[in-house]
Amino acid sequence: MIRLKNNKQIDGIRESCHMLSAMFRELIPLVKEGTETLDLDHWVHGWIIKAGGKPAFLGVGSPKNPFPGSICISVNDQVIHGIPSKRKIASGDLVSLDCGIDLGGYISDQAITLAIGRVSPEAAALVRVTEECLYKGIGAARTGDRLLQIGRAVQGHAHEGGFTVVHQFCGHGVGLALHEDPQVHNIPRGPNPKLSAGMVLAIEPMINMGVPEVKTLDDGWTVVTADGAYSAHWEHTVALFPDRTEILTEDVTKVP
Repeated sequence: MIRLKNNKQIDGIRESCHMLSAMFRELIPLVKEGTETLDLDHWVHGWIIKAGGKPAFLGVGSPKNPFPGSICISVNDQVIHGIPSKRKIASGDLVSLDCGIDLGGYISDQAITLAIGRVSPEAAALVRVTEECLYKGIGAARTGDRLLQIGRAVQGHAHEGGFTVVHQFCGHGVGLALHEDPQVHNIPRGPNPKLSAGMVLAIEPMINMGVPEVKTLDDGWTVVTADGAYSAHWEHTVALFPDRTEILTEDVTKVP
């Protein structure tokens, strides 16, 4: 069931989103060659707690295999849900960072992909096109229109850029829980409800350089491309109003 949010609830979600984007701005300079992804996770955990929030990702999943980090850090062929580890970031890596904050019961969700050092032209294009896919999807999210137009916009732009779209995972409703209805696919498939004012959505294209298929590793979390090719991931939390769609998280990679 899709949970429509009132203005007070959206205000709370917006505050959580602004906190999350502030965290990302301070995190980005730390994501560099030689840094262990586990050290980044520890930094994120401390920042969120100090700011008065809770890491929304920490401990999610089944009780037998809860996610052990406060942020997902996925490198190169890792698409999503990368577990922070002793792995050191290297020049040429694509590093996708996906994080959420629970601020008094209001949940935010955002992801970015960073190109570290000297990356190939193809990898740089993948990062750029995936971010463009995000904004194409957001542009298609309008009150009164239909959900599947988001996936249609994402898929069309990815294919124009020569890349493929992950279809086994998707975006989702968010705000009062980490994962809510509806599922927001990056291809036009599944139910196609009308978009309504009060919807809060996490729109998150996951775009691959090679084949669209992915698989989950034995750790039960890390999703990788089936062919080992690079992947990129961008995400914003957005709220729908009668007259507009507001991006609640902020652009954290551009210099003001």
